[in-house]
Amino acid sequence: MKRIACLFVVCLFIGIPNISSAAEVPVSDATAECLGCHSTLHPGIVEGWRNSRHARMTPRAALAVKGLARRVSSKEIPKDLSDKVVGCAECHTQRPEAHPDTFQHNGYEVHVVVSPQDCATCHSVEAEQFSKNIMSHAVNNLAGNPLYQRLQKSILGTVKLSGKNMQPMVIQPADDATKADACYYCHGTKISIKGYETRNTELAGELKFPIFDGWPNQGVGRINPDNTRGSCAACHTRHSFSIKMARKPNTCKECHIGPDVPAFKVYSASKHGNIFSSLGASWNFDAVPWTIGKDFTAPTCAVCHVSLLINTDGDVVAKRTHQMNGRIPWRIFGLIYAHPHPKEPDTTTIRNKNGLTLPTALDGSFASKYLITKKEMMKRRHTMQSVCLGCHGTSWVNGHWRRFENSIRETNAKTLHATEIMTRIWQLDLAHFKSNAKGPEGNPFDEAIERKWSKTWLIYGNHIRFATAMGCGGDYGVFAQGRYDLSGTIFQIHDWLELRKKVYPEKVQP
Repeated sequence: MKRIACLFVVCLFIGIPNISSAAEVPVSDATAECLGCHSTLHPGIVEGWRNSRHARMTPRAALAVKGLARRVSSKEIPKDLSDKVVGCAECHTQRPEAHPDTFQHNGYEVHVVVSPQDCATCHSVEAEQFSKNIMSHAVNNLAGNPLYQRLQKSILGTVKLSGKNMQPMVIQPADDATKADACYYCHGTKISIKGYETRNTELAGELKFPIFDGWPNQGVGRINPDNTRGSCAACHTRHSFSIKMARKPNTCKECHIGPDVPAFKVYSASKHGNIFSSLGASWNFDAVPWTIGKDFTAPTCAVCHVSLLINTDGDVVAKRTHQMNGRIPWRIFGLIYAHPHPKEPDTTTIRNKNGLTLPTALDGSFASKYLITKKEMMKRRHTMQSVCLGCHGTSWVNGHWRRFENSIRETNAKTLHATEIMTRIWQLDLAHFKSNAKGPEGNPFDEAIERKWSKTWLIYGNHIRFATAMGCGGDYGVFAQGRYDLSGTIFQIHDWLELRKKVYPEKVQP
């Protein structure tokens, strides 16, 4: 069967678009065998790969590229991989001993789940940078935080009534399938091997395949069977792994559409988003490096946070990075307040003065021990402003940043007001939550008034901050889940407390 497959693929490659002959684009024997079957079984996968850069350039040719145009970051690539294009086998048979999901398949040791450590063979710097990114720890940062788990349970769990009078309300945890389809779709799942099954295949008869828990998933913080974190395919979707796709806002939209992280919809309503939607079809999303003013004329997510940028004189404006927080001084996702970015990607180690796994305390103070210093914030601010200055004058950029940081102070102050009212509600035992040195007691998200409070910072505060950060996101700063809803919700929480104090006067007795 191997010989037949190889002959078939040699003939097949002669007709591939953009590839004139098999001799010009050397494909390994192992990849040729994969294509022999999968061209028929999975034409979508194969066609995606055929149109990719991986299918057109060998690692040796990629290493030979000089200067800023070079896309691979590893200084050396194993000789047995350097002279063949990056195909099926080059990714799915690497490091078989490190992959618990490795299985025998037509004479080869194959693994299904390709991890960042496999990609690191050619892209070592990017893999290392991403490992320092909060997104790479997204699973554990959610699953390992007791407070976030309470929020998740209140959102995803099944609500039931118990007792003779059908009270109180009880929330049962969500099942794994629901979690994987919800929060862990973006955060990532933990993928493990349950066992193996035998399937009767059309082309090769009976074959043995692994059975997975947590699969399929391409979340940014996915824990792979080889214990690495993340999925490069979260942004560089398989099997084209396109830089063009990763640079477009729709890729980020998948997880950053809101309302908790409303980055995409706010961007779409901004002047930047308007320019992209109007003119983006004419931009060059493949160029490396990416030239401001020539290849694009307004920022996308990748422009601000990831890509290697130069000006029209060839000077570097911003270095390529897959440690996205390197350009982010403030973490504007309120937990429960906007705050300086955490020092480490694993946020489960953070403890505020209330004993909660949060970067801010209930009174708005920062858990500064775990957050970057003012000096580091200024460094990151300067890096981000360098990008802004590629299109805007100094006075514009400085004015924008003053307004942005004012929005942080403003929303934090309003969140504090809402939290002071909510804290009084907890103190009067009108809702049920306490925090102490041993950790949280109760769930601060499972009662209607608590959910209303959480909206002030998780939804409305975030909308206001993102609207300012994106260079003004239209009405998202005011009536579209912005200041109107934030102030109105604070009124409602206050009125709720005042009414309960009248209904239960014994609660407020000294």
